[in-house]
Amino acid sequence: MPPPGLLPPGPSPAAGPPGAASGVPGPLLTDGSVGRGPLEPWPDTVRWQRISSDLIWVELIRLAVVLAIGLAVTAIGWALSGQGLFGLALAAVLVFGAWRAVAIVRAVRAWGYAEREDDLLVRHGLLVRRLSIVPYSRMQFVDVSAGPLERAFNLATVQLHTAAAATDARVPGLRPAEASRLRDRLTALGEDRAEGL
Repeated sequence: MPPPGLLPPGPSPAAGPPGAASGVPGPLLTDGSVGRGPLEPWPDTVRWQRISSDLIWVELIRLAVVLAIGLAVTAIGWALSGQGLFGLALAAVLVFGAWRAVAIVRAVRAWGYAEREDDLLVRHGLLVRRLSIVPYSRMQFVDVSAGPLERAFNLATVQLHTAAAATDARVPGLRPAEASRLRDRLTALGEDRAEGL
């Protein structure tokens, strides 16, 4: 049996292994028992909320603009010089565009946030998964932003700012009403927790 503190918090052994309710076992620990991964520490108690899938279109349009510029420059260079290297560069831009389009779809679907009693959880990432835990008492201010493309798709981003910039988090792809609700709730909770310190 490992010393106390090495096992992640979870239900008592009598309650069964974590993930038993969902039928998906967690990772195997050194003592042979089943535990939870670091990116989903509370799968049974946290209700994750997804962001709007319309963010996919916003990101794809941004990608299309960048690809159009890259393709135009490469095609003009190829036409003027006639060198085969420009043809290879053109193919590379197209391959990159296709890979990035697939990555955008999967990355947007990986975003999620969860409001808990004392903190906000934000998870995202495709190749590198990231879970940010932002205590309400550490938040300095919360703002909502929306660029031209986001406004065209009726989306907004909530940005949380803390004392340490490394712990800042953002939740993109929210409807304006949800973004305002989340901003107001986080601001109120932050003030309440800060007064209680």
